[in-house]
Amino acid sequence: MPWLRPEDYQGVRKREWLYTVPVKEQEPKLTPSLERPRRPAWHELFRTTEGRILSLGIAVALVGLIVMGVVAFWSPQALHMFGVMSFSNIIFGRAVSLSIGYAGGYGHAFVVPVNMWVETVLVLLFYPLFVFSTRKLVVFPSLKRFVERTHEAAEYHHDKVRRYGIVGLFIFVWFPFWMTGPVVGAAIGYLLAFPAWLTLSIVLAGTYIAMLAWGGLLFGLHTRVAGLGPWAPGLIVGTFILIFVAGYWLNRRRKNRQLKEPE
Repeated sequence: MPWLRPEDYQGVRKREWLYTVPVKEQEPKLTPSLERPRRPAWHELFRTTEGRILSLGIAVALVGLIVMGVVAFWSPQALHMFGVMSFSNIIFGRAVSLSIGYAGGYGHAFVVPVNMWVETVLVLLFYPLFVFSTRKLVVFPSLKRFVERTHEAAEYHHDKVRRYGIVGLFIFVWFPFWMTGPVVGAAIGYLLAFPAWLTLSIVLAGTYIAMLAWGGLLFGLHTRVAGLGPWAPGLIVGTFILIFVAGYWLNRRRKNRQLKEPE
């Protein structure tokens, strides 16, 4: 082999570099994605009809809280009753809440508006959250059980209300006991495929009229039994709580019986 000159050697190195074929890196294998579909952001949800209803519910709730703050300066006792009635309405329903207000010596001008505010906030907040949860747009772990119970109650009463349509939904919200009333009524309206604003108009209109009717009935009852003794108003409140507990127990018993029945 002849000796290569330095300049020839450099030319060989250049030709080797020019004809070098780069090796491609191994492409990663595609695997099925296990990620859940992207849920819309909150600002996107608030642009929907249900999102605007939720915004309205938050605004109504804030206005009520501001009024509570004003009442605190005017009368701490009234503020205490405000809180007790709000809590009892959420837990036991309007019958117990109205009875507590009248038993405390307050009249329609205070008792009825407080309960109207509570149930309005409940409907305006719960309805959009129920729709978001049903459509799997948003998951609320802390509200999951309550939403499921409400969905079950709405399905249970669905056929009865559907038979009479709008009138049936209007009448349904009059009932003041366990798993009836405006919250479940709003869920039934959604299951009946009523437009959102029609559902809320029916539910809230029925709620306000029912509140006035129940308020007049219970106020008259408290007035009549007041002469029996100071224990009489408390007896009425206790009776409604017992009715609530009995309704809850019967409802649980019915569900357990359905689970035990063979398919």
